[in-house]
Amino acid sequence: MSAKPPFYITTTLPYVNSDPHIGFALEIIRADAVARFKESQGFDVFFNTGTDEHGAKIFQRAKEEGIDPQAFVDRAAKQYTDLLPRLGILPEVNFIRTTDGHHVKAAQEFWKRCDANGFIYKKDYEIKYCVGCELEKTESELVDGKCPLHPNLTIEIIKEQNYFFKFSEFQHKLLEFYDKRRDFVIPDFRYNEIRSFVSRGLADFSISRLKEKMPWGIEVPGDPEQVMYVWFDALVNYISAIGWPDEIERFERWQKRTGGMVQYCGKDNLRQQAAMWQAMLMAAGLPNSQTIVIDGFVTGAGGIKMSKSLGNTIDPVELVNEYGTDALRYYVLREASPFEDSPFTKESFKEAYNAGLANGLGNLVSRVMTMAENNLDKPVDTSTFSQSEYEHAFEKFNLQEATNVIWQKIAVMDAKIQNSQPFKLVKTDKTKAIVIIEDLVKDLSAIGQLLQPLLPETSEKILALIKTNKKPATPLFVRKD
Repeated sequence: MSAKPPFYITTTLPYVNSDPHIGFALEIIRADAVARFKESQGFDVFFNTGTDEHGAKIFQRAKEEGIDPQAFVDRAAKQYTDLLPRLGILPEVNFIRTTDGHHVKAAQEFWKRCDANGFIYKKDYEIKYCVGCELEKTESELVDGKCPLHPNLTIEIIKEQNYFFKFSEFQHKLLEFYDKRRDFVIPDFRYNEIRSFVSRGLADFSISRLKEKMPWGIEVPGDPEQVMYVWFDALVNYISAIGWPDEIERFERWQKRTGGMVQYCGKDNLRQQAAMWQAMLMAAGLPNSQTIVIDGFVTGAGGIKMSKSLGNTIDPVELVNEYGTDALRYYVLREASPFEDSPFTKESFKEAYNAGLANGLGNLVSRVMTMAENNLDKPVDTSTFSQSEYEHAFEKFNLQEATNVIWQKIAVMDAKIQNSQPFKLVKTDKTKAIVIIEDLVKDLSAIGQLLQPLLPETSEKILALIKTNKKPATPLFVRKD
């Protein structure tokens, strides 16, 4: 076992009812940047992602295509595993599937513990249900009878006998937990939002479906006529991924000794991640999460959320094919808001690429390394670099702020070149010019190091050029017209 301190970070598991889209790319790229940063700080990192593969939407899609649900999710999961290297995700990332045998066993054991502790019961009920959210909806949550997040889907009326989780019993426990952990949810306005939600009172929620109506799910222990509600099943992945309930030593290393997991999710997952899941952990007698980081939505025309059910998504593969992996990483890390909604168009993406990468970073690397190759006899001896403002931004999960530190340094270097003009000075005072060029190479090395968690391919290229004292044979980022 590693002597390094452990750090556990996870994304939510995207639901595989349709193709991956840019919202997933945003979430996993940000989590990957944090994982890489923590590795650079000497942590032993466990980075988890995967696919959520049960529930009504998947059952319906498989039925529409005339294929077995398992075949459907096998095909869909491969799309996500194939996408990860295209997004520059760490190759050692753990990929969990909720149809995996170990996860199924863990979900059933989790159910048993919640039941044994008195937090599960069965009753007849009737609810309004959004298939898009896989959540019950109260009348106050609907707009003109429709879910505001999925207005193109019909709200279903479900009337049957199901199992319920005693969410209502956890109001005071959750509020006490929030008050002790003021930084539990990031950003703070999402913390205030979830605390306000819980303080208004909690209603018990259904955690099963009749198997005869929706058979694609994990069977409820002791009741073969019922399957688990998709959220109750999927959330357990955060602990099944680290060995629970069988590998207790492994589980305790990543859960207890880290203070809990760091979870990235979108704002539509706030209730599930920061309240429902935390109550479920309490019910099972397990430690709570450490931090929930809430992203805003990626929005399309008119500020409408991009989502698979609305059919207005952007394919991240298309962007990577045209611009490259680090161009997409740059956009979601620097141009998109870290916590608020972010409008996205292909035109704004191209403008950001040209300004920040082709004309900005790429041009700077070319200028500095051309001067270095033409005027220096050997590579510059650089050293490891640290930047407290940058590190503090990572600790706050504000990756836009971290990237801004780098681009501020780029602006300073551009100004230094413009003011000192070492490419001209070398003709009249070569000694002084060489000192300036060496300093510029050292500054560029610092930028290369800071870029490592954010734009790993670009970082590697820059540091390799410095090590060999060579200018790039081709531009790092080709301008797009």
